Amino acid sequence: MNLPNKLTMFRILMVPVFLVLLCVPLPIGDTALRILTAAVFAVTSLTDMIDGKIARKYNLITDFGKFMDPLADKFLVMAAMLGILVKFDDLRPVFVWAAVVVIFREFAVTSLRLVCAQKAGKVIAAAWLGKVKTTTQMICILAILLEPVILPFRPFTEWHLLSYVTIAVMTVMTLWSGIDYLRQYWPYIGETK
Repeated sequence: MNLPNKLTMFRILMVPVFLVLLCVPLPIGDTALRILTAAVFAVTSLTDMIDGKIARKYNLITDFGKFMDPLADKFLVMAAMLGILVKFDDLRPVFVWAAVVVIFREFAVTSLRLVCAQKAGKVIAAAWLGKVKTTTQMICILAILLEPVILPFRPFTEWHLLSYVTIAVMTVMTLWSGIDYLRQYWPYIGETK
């Protein structure tokens, strides 16, 4: 259990903390709660970048890390998506479709990883496109949490312009990276296997 793997486990343990802040009404005011929730999410998300840099720099890359690091991201992002669906009624009609795309893609790629690990003994590390996808998901979640704080003007908060733009970008990147994974690793799950 090296430092990058400890950071990965920390990220997993922070998921329930984040969900409590997102979904449980606390008596600290909406703006303060949004900022606190976004800060917890941002710090937890940053551990993804930090653990990867440490693992590569000090040659601490392990199969555990290659497998659990992307799963930790998925736990955090999927929990955030479900929390947003519960908390923000006004975004739900659009966001539910983006969440379905993200969750379907995450299960498909995770299943693909498991098949490749079982059949070929190959652990699929996160690809560049997958990292971009994760970044857009995290930016989208932060934008939804912080939009009323950073754009407090009435038209922006009523129309959710920033939220909708980031939801669209996140959905496109999620689809693109999912298709790329399937295209690359289809030989391991093709109908002849």
